[in-house]
Amino acid sequence: TDTRLRTYPDSDSLSQAAADQFITLAAQAIRFQGHFSVALSGGSSPRPVYARLAMEESVAQVDWSSVRVFWGDERCVPPDHPDRNYGTARKTLLDHVPIPTQNVHRIHGELHPQEAALAYEDTLRLFFSPGAQQGTPTFDLVLLGMGTDGHTASMFPGTSAVQETKRWVVAH
Repeated sequence: TDTRLRTYPDSDSLSQAAADQFITLAAQAIRFQGHFSVALSGGSSPRPVYARLAMEESVAQVDWSSVRVFWGDERCVPPDHPDRNYGTARKTLLDHVPIPTQNVHRIHGELHPQEAALAYEDTLRLFFSPGAQQGTPTFDLVLLGMGTDGHTASMFPGTSAVQETKRWVVAH
């Protein structure tokens, strides 16, 4: 695992590097294990990365039939709401790549938050089982943004969600 800290002169350079890393990691994971699992993020941070991945030259470099897409978080709003993380990813990336619909595992944020969390945890456990049943899931890549208050994946400083150690998915 490469843990070097990288800095970039601007957001365009960062977005290109992130898209390139996605492509590289996808190829490696698919070659090694037959699939690539990625957790996407919401907000404005990932949009330029998604747009680069949706470009024709990037699309051609990924075996999208072997990509499994998940989310790090979701807003509890109707499926067609403009604030949905799934909607953002669909419009900027997923509608532009040949990924099978059964490989896209969205959080059903239109459900009651606790119900959606339990259902998504079941989805993750099914995908990552049996090895992760007692541990935690290990994605090949997790794309995260960070808010000005330090939150990431809807985990805000000082909330009970950041203290959770047993559940894979929490609602708050």
